[in-house]
Amino acid sequence: MAKAVKIVLAGEGGQGVQSIAEIIAEAAYEEGREALYIPNFGVEQRGGVSVAFLQISNEAIGAPKFETGDIVIALSDRAVKRTTRYAGPDSVFIYDTSIEGIEGDLPKNGAKVLGIPAIQVSSTELNPRVFNIIIMGAVLKATGVVTLAEAKAALEKKLGYKFEQNPKLRELNFKALERGMELVEK
Repeated sequence: MAKAVKIVLAGEGGQGVQSIAEIIAEAAYEEGREALYIPNFGVEQRGGVSVAFLQISNEAIGAPKFETGDIVIALSDRAVKRTTRYAGPDSVFIYDTSIEGIEGDLPKNGAKVLGIPAIQVSSTELNPRVFNIIIMGAVLKATGVVTLAEAKAALEKKLGYKFEQNPKLRELNFKALERGMELVEK
């Protein structure tokens, strides 16, 4: 990884955008990479648009801000509208296919636009509570910023106390991570 990989994650407050950005940054750090995570919250703590800016590199990261993400992920209609400006011609823009009425708001500047059914998969195959972990898996597959093993270790570090209380949660979260990766492969 010669240059920093720039990631923008956006969703409604409460969708777990900040949590997965923090977990990915932790996983990158544990792999010996430089990681810089900057949270940006809407006016409301829950219900406003929440944006996470994340950079990961093998070298020192020169500036915390960036104009164009290598990958931009939007998890709500308001997040789509707010983040299209971060998508450039070489960006991958990922959104959830359940979001309605955004066709005119998706980037038209040459970015690769990819819709994935994360909400549907979490609701029908797994559990709605692991929706954000599915998204985390999609980010990992699309960017390759950290290995699956290190991502699982970071999840264990962040959620281990919950996994100890209910061991089935570990399996559920790991399955969601892998399922998110599969959605991007297709």
